[in-house]
Amino acid sequence: MSELIYRFQYYFSMPMVQYAMVVGVLIALCSSLLGVPLVLKRFSFIGDGLSHVAFGALAIATVLKITNDMLLILPITIITAILLLQAGQNTKIKGDAAVAMISVGALAIGYLLISVFSESANISGDVCSTLFGSTQILTLTVTDVWMCAGMSVLVLLLFALFYRQIFAVTFDESFAAATGVRANLYNLLIAVITAIVIVLAMNLVGSLLISALVIFPALSAMRVFKNFKAVILCSALISVLASALGILLSLLGTPVGPTIVAVDIAVFLIFTLIGKIFGGKVA
Repeated sequence: MSELIYRFQYYFSMPMVQYAMVVGVLIALCSSLLGVPLVLKRFSFIGDGLSHVAFGALAIATVLKITNDMLLILPITIITAILLLQAGQNTKIKGDAAVAMISVGALAIGYLLISVFSESANISGDVCSTLFGSTQILTLTVTDVWMCAGMSVLVLLLFALFYRQIFAVTFDESFAAATGVRANLYNLLIAVITAIVIVLAMNLVGSLLISALVIFPALSAMRVFKNFKAVILCSALISVLASALGILLSLLGTPVGPTIVAVDIAVFLIFTLIGKIFGGKVA
């Protein structure tokens, strides 16, 4: 046991591990706040679609040899989020169909571009790392940390400032619009925040596992709590602790992204059991 403690102390003396923990906690917090409205509005599939778009944008940035790929990935993902929101209101192409087309298309084109134009000797390893977040979180620079911190603060401020409006459009858009809330504007805000969180989370869990980071904490909290604010707070706590524990366990030699998701799944099962015991009647 003492050897294990010494090993963790040694790891946490490294700047890269410290950066990973800070970024992981910030992304987990943002993801959890966003996850509750997305689940309640049945928009959780958008996170998965946008994560594939972010992968496609990353492939384009790689091919074009753009040093700061965030400058390309973020705007492309935000624009796609807006387009998906509009598609959801289109009677010709349903929202889920639009997400499926964009998701599969971006993933396929991204891999095709990397395969054809990449100069890396280990294309499969690079793609696997991007999709499952195996190593990116441990290669962060100080600039990456500050950028993540800045965007995380922006997400938290937007959520705090427009909490009542987000609450209103989450449960009843028609009633919210009748009371003067600009439902379309706040749906757009949710879509943009989702895009920002997706881009941030790519380095933590990879493109294919981002939706788990958004959805599992919210679903876990909903197994026990029924009050919106209680679900938000519980989801945030679960997400932060699960991410921190996942990063900690990954230091023993497992991939970061899948480890965090595995912890989230374990927490979900525990909360499901607690919900059944108490009948889901906790306030």
